[in-house]
Formats: sequence, C-alpha cells, structure tokens
Amino acid sequence: MFGRKRKIKKEFDDRLRTLMIETKKDWEQAKEIEKYLNDYDQEVMVRRKIAESKHFHLFREAKIRRLGID
Repeated sequence: MFGRKRKIKKEFDDRLRTLMIETKKDWEQAKEIEKYLNDYDQEVMVRRKIAESKHFHLFREAKIRRLGID
C-alpha cells in the first residue's frame, strides 16, 4: 500500500521535472525573441509573461514537494 504511494509520487515528480525543463526552455526562448525585436510587440510580451508564469507556478509546486531540480 505504501509502496504504491511512493511509486505514484515518484511518477508525478518526474513529470513535474520534465515540465519544468520544458517551460524554462520556452521562457528563455520567449525572452530571446523579445530581446531581438526592434519594435514594441504586445503579443510577444504576453507570450513571455505566460511562459514565465507557468514556469514559476511549477517551481512553487516543486518547492512544496521538496523536489530537487538539476
């Protein structure tokens, strides 16, 4: 019974790590795109902020779970 809970927790922790890596890449890519734009483009800024929000939401969840991220 307790082994199953650990297995499920490990599975979700692995998913969380993967999502955090993906969202960080998306966020960094959005920052680079925004940096190279010459004019003010609201859509690009919104995409960057959404990516940033997703990443920090997952980061908060990882902190609550005491999950170590490489």
